[in-house]
Amino acid sequence: MIQHTIVFKLKHPPGSLQEKEFLADTFKFSDIPGVRNFKCLRQTSKQNSYDFGISMEFASQEDYDRYTHHPVHQTLVKERWIPEVSEFLEIDYTPLA
Repeated sequence: MIQHTIVFKLKHPPGSLQEKEFLADTFKFSDIPGVRNFKCLRQTSKQNSYDFGISMEFASQEDYDRYTHHPVHQTLVKERWIPEVSEFLEIDYTPLA
């Protein structure tokens, strides 16, 4: 199992229509085969500067690789993520036991 997490900050003003539309579009990732337990989250800690997070799981490395190369993922990254995200940190985990 792979836990794929990303925390990010948008270029859009907080509460703006652009912010809402971007966040709504992140749910398109959940339509990609192999994506499980997709969540888009609002960051609440003051310990970092990120505003939002995305979390999802994959049963296998193969599922993760298919997600990465899937046209929906590629399009969202190119058309939304790159132009609209100002900062992000991506971390992928696997269970220790």
